[in-house]
Amino acid sequence: MSHTTRIDSRFAELKKQGRSALVTFVTAGDPDFDASMDIINGLPAAGADVIELGMPFTDPMADGPAIQASSLRALANGQNMIKTLEMVRAFRKNDNDTPIVLMGYYNPIYIYGSERFLADAKQAGVDGLIIVDLPPEEDQELCIPALATGINFIRLATPTTDEKRLPIVLTNTSGFVYYVSVLGVTGTKAPNVSNVSEAVARIKAQTDLPVAVGFGVRTGEQAQAIARGADGVVVGSALVDAVKNSLDENGKPTAKTAGAVHEIVQDLAAGIKKAANEI
Repeated sequence: MSHTTRIDSRFAELKKQGRSALVTFVTAGDPDFDASMDIINGLPAAGADVIELGMPFTDPMADGPAIQASSLRALANGQNMIKTLEMVRAFRKNDNDTPIVLMGYYNPIYIYGSERFLADAKQAGVDGLIIVDLPPEEDQELCIPALATGINFIRLATPTTDEKRLPIVLTNTSGFVYYVSVLGVTGTKAPNVSNVSEAVARIKAQTDLPVAVGFGVRTGEQAQAIARGADGVVVGSALVDAVKNSLDENGKPTAKTAGAVHEIVQDLAAGIKKAANEI
């Protein structure tokens, strides 16, 4: 990619400020379209630097129970790819700066049509993709075309990504590297901070890209600890749990739904700022 994306600009700006990015994940259309829009629209003011928007899918194999349930809630309320891209377009009417990354699985993109998807995603204002079930060996499928379209393709590295595999994972990766800090699915274990710092240093020895750390971060204190050694902190399960816990007995959103998510984001952002002030 020859030009700078919103993701590149945001991480460069935060580097100058000397702090990590807060990357927040929510599922598009959870619990329904309107409530989801309220959540997304309020994320930047609450402290989110990058928004990951989950593309609902019936079989999200890398995700734990919380995000699986959020996907099913969204799908039950009629969320689909057309509506997810519509949400990005609606968000962009009032915010042209906050990076948006679509995260999920290849199946919904394949069904939509890869070429059509990339064109529509770019037009809507999508900045990056994280497609967890497309390995580097399949780069011609979506990664290379995405880069040609001007959309970052963000890759996952894990505790089992060894020295032989890491350069392959980093090839064609852009925007940032997402380090999965624990083995297993999302939201089920807390990360070990010392292990994370070592892993981030190992990745940064082989790339100039920012490294964001996710899977298992739930509190401001955890975000603060991770931010000391990473360029970004990714939080998802804690936010989708907040959505679930705010719903009424019929599973419908309440007046507290968006605020419940934003309150956690504020706490996480405060933790990351504390880490920056320690330096």
